[in-house]
Amino acid sequence: MKNHQTRRAFEVALLTAGWFALGLQLYHGVAAGLAQGVPWPISVFNFFSYFTILTNLLLAAGLTLPLLFPDMRFSRFLGRPAARSASLTYIAIVGLVYELLLRELWHPTGLQWLADLMLHDAIPLGYFVYWVLYVPPARLRWHDALRWLAYPAAYLGYTLLRGTFLGHYPYPFLNVLHLGYEGVLLNSAFLAMAFFAMGSLVVALDARLKAARTVRSDPPGEGDAR
Repeated sequence: MKNHQTRRAFEVALLTAGWFALGLQLYHGVAAGLAQGVPWPISVFNFFSYFTILTNLLLAAGLTLPLLFPDMRFSRFLGRPAARSASLTYIAIVGLVYELLLRELWHPTGLQWLADLMLHDAIPLGYFVYWVLYVPPARLRWHDALRWLAYPAAYLGYTLLRGTFLGHYPYPFLNVLHLGYEGVLLNSAFLAMAFFAMGSLVVALDARLKAARTVRSDPPGEGDAR
């Protein structure tokens, strides 16, 4: 019971941080757009063009829906260990790509800095700790790392299609106007390899932690169901 309560408290803390950071980032995006004469609906539309935002939204929803609507089919899917392992892969890439490619491109201050810190550093780290401590073994296989490429592949397709019509690309390494399709596809291939490598690492960690986790009794209602 105590472990269940601790897990629930960790989930509530993570989802609260996630929604707060997303709301703060949205507020600053809309405010900055209005200051430049950009209508707020366009700023909101652009807000959802970023992989960071969509992935943090996925994590926040993946923690919130199973708590509020545990019997809903989509909630059960998001709460499965395999789905949370996939989410860990995505948010880890968010933090890694930001650290290696994007951090030096801008220098936010004030509350914007706080939102940036939470979305790219605190939440990825917190979710990793949560996954290690509280997510049951998922019985993952190596092909799961390949299946998890579907989400970033769909995001790439959406970004390229959106950019074709609007001329706006959220990340410099996906900017067709500057790099051309050849350059963007080359960068995308490297990113796909990074996603697969991170997914494979998560699969390996799950296998390594499985032995340690099985010595403890699973909380009621948990188990290894995918």
